[in-house]
Amino acid sequence: MSTNPERAVSYVLNKSVTEYMDKDVLILSQNTLTREAARMLRHYETDDIIVTDEDRVPVGIVTDEDILSKVSDVTVYAEATKLKDIMTTPLVTINEKSTLQDALHKMRDNSIRKLPVLSKKNEVIGMVFQTTIANVIRDATASEPRLLSPPVKAVLGNLGFVLQFAGVLLLVPAIVSTILEDTLTATGIYLTTVLLLVTGFFLNSYGEKSSLNLQQASILVFSSLFLLSLFGTVPYLYVFPSEETNAEVFGNAFFSSAAGFTTGGISLFDTPEEELTQSFTFYRSYTQLVGGMSFIYLVITAFYPESKLQSMRGFISGRTLHMKELFSTITVIFAVYIVIVAMLLYFFGQDNLLDDFSLAMSTLATGGFVPSSTIIDNLGWQEEVILMGAMILGALPFTFHYAFVRKKFLAPKLGKEVLTYFGILGGATVLFISISGLEPLESAFYSVSASTTAGLQLQSLAGLSGFAHAILITLMFIGGCGFSTAGGLKIFRLFHLKNCRSFFSSVKRKELSTQTKKEITSTLIIIALFPVISAITGLHLAETEGVSYQDAFFEAAGVITTGGLSAGVIDSDTDPATKIVLGFLMIFGRLEIIAIIYIFVPRLS
Repeated sequence: MSTNPERAVSYVLNKSVTEYMDKDVLILSQNTLTREAARMLRHYETDDIIVTDEDRVPVGIVTDEDILSKVSDVTVYAEATKLKDIMTTPLVTINEKSTLQDALHKMRDNSIRKLPVLSKKNEVIGMVFQTTIANVIRDATASEPRLLSPPVKAVLGNLGFVLQFAGVLLLVPAIVSTILEDTLTATGIYLTTVLLLVTGFFLNSYGEKSSLNLQQASILVFSSLFLLSLFGTVPYLYVFPSEETNAEVFGNAFFSSAAGFTTGGISLFDTPEEELTQSFTFYRSYTQLVGGMSFIYLVITAFYPESKLQSMRGFISGRTLHMKELFSTITVIFAVYIVIVAMLLYFFGQDNLLDDFSLAMSTLATGGFVPSSTIIDNLGWQEEVILMGAMILGALPFTFHYAFVRKKFLAPKLGKEVLTYFGILGGATVLFISISGLEPLESAFYSVSASTTAGLQLQSLAGLSGFAHAILITLMFIGGCGFSTAGGLKIFRLFHLKNCRSFFSSVKRKELSTQTKKEITSTLIIIALFPVISAITGLHLAETEGVSYQDAFFEAAGVITTGGLSAGVIDSDTDPATKIVLGFLMIFGRLEIIAIIYIFVPRLS
């Protein structure tokens, strides 16, 4: 028996109905003949039919017993009877956001044993049964004594999967290093891979893969990025100069690793082609790809609406996008993009194919690491346009890429968020071109690099005017679209501000839903914290590095937004403690700060 049955039951009853509902539901029109309905019941081996009206709105339910009992009535002409003549109305349903506890209460109040589950669009997405809930409660109370609580096990299970998948992905740069006979780099990457796989296996053995609330999801995302950054320091420990102190080596390694896995992109290597081997520059870019894909996976599984995720199917197996299928789908989509971008770069004159792949990975992951200090400088206009397109692809939402692939490369619809992103980017680009003093194409390149938080740059941006810096900082603060590899505030949160006036009005505030109030509160917190943290960090950098506050603030904004654009303030000589703190700031910024707040103030979630 469980050592704490009450707690175990409370935990399972607070789980979402979508986790335990039966997704195979037979839905028929109210004008369907009962004879045809009976045939379909037998064919699909089910007992219930959800009946819809002409607008496909669910209006009733018919069971196999209804057909047998009502049609057998001598007063009813069976051949002409339709479902609307025998269905039970009104239909009692439950929302997809409801818990098993809510379902039990509704079943008790209406004396029923099953509930259709509706999405936000009022569509039936499943059916939850009283017997299913009873079995869940029985299993919870009859389980063996647990060392860890169910919420902790849920976090550990999901964390273990992410680390294992990242470990498998990192075999690619390990193999590349082995082929190039770079023993030192290969050793570091193999050690990181082993650490990730072993830790992931260990966490999986104690955890369980189940749904998470926002607080638990926030803990998962933070833990994933922290452990990836921590384990990712191992290869860097092999390449930094041995004459440095242990603190300096670890500070440099942790900062560089965090800049990779968070896609922050600020590099401590001014000339990577001289200081690093080619296989190591490939590894650096690859960590940004792994970090970007892991982040998309984490935020989708943690924060994406369950009903939308259930409607997606992997284009490889056709199964619902959960866990392995979701990560595999993300991986394949980005792999296709990377091959296309790398081949285009190679075709237009970048004749080092491995460096082309490194640059393509950093660009699509909106990371910013480059394999060579001169590779951006030597680009022709065609390559600059290719990279701008790749950066924008990285800043678009996962649903855009999913639709793009599922429709076999037919253009998917541009949603409101994507159109708003392009509108902001277009307006800012025109403004930046007019005041930056740079060439138009170069100005456009920097605008795209800032808005996608990719951080690719042709030169140090320390010499720009204050107004030009302000435009780039604003673009980094706003960032790209939600559920993308881009950092920043995210475009979708700007939509939350439309209710700001009502939020601050004592009268109209009461009309807003609880969820809307939470969204506005979260958005306002992020909008306030991004510049405040940048300002405080900028003050510290200006004092310790001996640079102007304008350049220091710009550098701090690049860190907290994981924007990567730099004024050359942070380098290998920066204080180790400062670099470790900046590494954590990149992780916090990747989480858009609000996830950290959810951990400590769960009521905001």
